[in-house]
Amino acid sequence: MGGAARGEIALALGLLCISGIVLWQTLEIPVSPIYARVGPTIIPMMTGVGLGCLSLALLVSALRGGWQTDEEKEYTPDKLALGWLGAGMLANIVLIGPAGFTVASVVMFTLVARGFGSTQILRDASYGLAFSLVAYIGFARALGIKIGAGPLERLIDSLFKLI
Repeated sequence: MGGAARGEIALALGLLCISGIVLWQTLEIPVSPIYARVGPTIIPMMTGVGLGCLSLALLVSALRGGWQTDEEKEYTPDKLALGWLGAGMLANIVLIGPAGFTVASVVMFTLVARGFGSTQILRDASYGLAFSLVAYIGFARALGIKIGAGPLERLIDSLFKLI
């Protein structure tokens, strides 16, 4: 088994662990008895099961020699781009509590766009703002789910109360 296959096995096992964590945490979600069969756990449960199935398929492929072609094995990842992506994820984790969902999402969107090569920071932040506002309003208004309420979200909620 070559070095690349070991990396692919490790990736598959890592994803399988994440799947297990998703399923475990989904089972910890309190569910009101007013829900029949479809409740707030259905989507996370489907996600966990789907990720688990795909992880097992990747593991089987890795054990059979790997899924990467020779050309892919020779490619060196762009560490700077990966750094921008990691910074975006970390920024979201750090900011979502104090700054709220919208601000955290805008920062994450902008950093991830930078990781994919964009240099248009204001444009990316504008797109991130539009997408995150739609997501927040959709969750807060349409579904009644409060996600990461920071100062901007409290302002949005107070504006909706005036309408």
